[in-house]
Amino acid sequence: MIMFAKYVHVTTVVLTFILFVIRGIWMIMESDLLHRKWTRRIPPVIDTVLLGSAIYLAVSMYQYPFVHHWLTAKVLALVAYIGFGMLALTYGRTKRIRIGSWIAALLCFFYIVAVALTKNPLVLT
Repeated sequence: MIMFAKYVHVTTVVLTFILFVIRGIWMIMESDLLHRKWTRRIPPVIDTVLLGSAIYLAVSMYQYPFVHHWLTAKVLALVAYIGFGMLALTYGRTKRIRIGSWIAALLCFFYIVAVALTKNPLVLT
């Protein structure tokens, strides 16, 4: 069951990344596609499955935030990713703020993936 959860987790990570990149490009291009119903409904569903699989994996493997440093780093980076993503796609007042926030969110995403692969929060050093 753990391997299935891992496959679900990795698949939803890829889907989340692809959709975030596409929505960011649409934001930059000021496309009406960004405001379609599916672009507001599908990402939260995928993100919920992603979070659920992450929690299942953490509990199953006895890896907990604030106990294991690498997982703590991932959770904190996830909070930053969500905040920057909200600024980029919804709450940024100017296009410059939205683009800067989108880039910052992408950097957070890459950091999260790097920490997940290395299990080292200092992956950047």
